[in-house]
Amino acid sequence: MAKTDIILIKPVVGLGGESDQVTVTAGYARNYLIPQGLAVPLSGSNKRRVEVLRQRRAEREAHEFNSMSELGKSLNKVTLTLLVKTGDDGKMFGSVTSGSIADALKTQLEVSLDKRKIHLEKPIHALGEYEVELRLHAEVKSSVKIIVKSVNPLPEVAVDPKAEAPRTEKRGRRAEAPAAPAPVEAKPAKGAKAGKSK
Repeated sequence: MAKTDIILIKPVVGLGGESDQVTVTAGYARNYLIPQGLAVPLSGSNKRRVEVLRQRRAEREAHEFNSMSELGKSLNKVTLTLLVKTGDDGKMFGSVTSGSIADALKTQLEVSLDKRKIHLEKPIHALGEYEVELRLHAEVKSSVKIIVKSVNPLPEVAVDPKAEAPRTEKRGRRAEAPAAPAPVEAKPAKGAKAGKSK
């Protein structure tokens, strides 16, 4: 296959960034990269454009680094609350993913962040507090505190202060029940004769 040298005008995933000089197959350059405006052929006049592109790229990357550093510092101080539906036993329906965290950031804090920058080991399946890592830039990492709460509160068991704890007997020794009073014999009334059967 024939190879050709080109200069990238825009970043191409897996190939390089803006102003990089790369060698690719001639067909890939001729049929895709150049017509899409992603690259230009390597020539004397285009080499002069490289310096301008490099300068523009450096400025853009510095600006992106500064803005992501500031965003990371501000998100460290923030607590994000996510409301989820749960059953009667407190178990969540579904899970909290990086996409739902990105949506919550947009609605609650008006921060538009790509969900691929939110790093979760696995989706969150339980209520509680979590620290979620944010990979905002190649050199900037941050975290945000997330509280997952239920939309429908769990039913609370009312505690009756008069209710006593059930009594249990100690092992090995049984408590003896108090003796019942002795039955009283009925005495005949005074003046009454004991009845004799005839």
